[in-house]
Amino acid sequence: MKQHYFIQITLLFSLLLYSLILTAQEQKSDSAEIVYTSYSDEPKVLFEFYFDEPQKIYSALFWIRSYINTLMAEPYGVDPELMDVIVVIHGTEVVTMVKKNQKKYKNIIDRISYYEQLGVQFRVCMDAANEYGYRPDDFPGFIKLVPSAMVELAHWQSLGYPLIRPIVYEKKYSIEDIR
Repeated sequence: MKQHYFIQITLLFSLLLYSLILTAQEQKSDSAEIVYTSYSDEPKVLFEFYFDEPQKIYSALFWIRSYINTLMAEPYGVDPELMDVIVVIHGTEVVTMVKKNQKKYKNIIDRISYYEQLGVQFRVCMDAANEYGYRPDDFPGFIKLVPSAMVELAHWQSLGYPLIRPIVYEKKYSIEDIR
């Protein structure tokens, strides 16, 4: 007899649980959920810029913007002075950094200057600069020249800086065309 009641109670409980599960599934939204990951209060990151076309640096700079703006906005509210953002440059985009090309690459220099004011460090590989025949006095004062991009990248990664390598493709379609 006790076993009979136990079976009935178990069945009743199972039906109740099944009903709750179905109700919860029906209440789920058809929209995506926004998730705010808990990030470090003092974030650090290392960007590697190595592009086959100098102009591609302009699009890559938006990766920095996305990183900084996301962390500055709520719910994070991180002050840019607390972010440690380092950019190592060693591709054809080195030519965009030199003083003599500032007019040609004004839009790039303006954006870099803005990020530099927020505390972003721009480091140019001397090996790459030497390939183009550039010397230290060819670069503006906010640029830091480092002996080797490879050694620099390894150093910062060994200190726990995550590496982001922006991938910049040529845009074939407008957003409106593919939306």
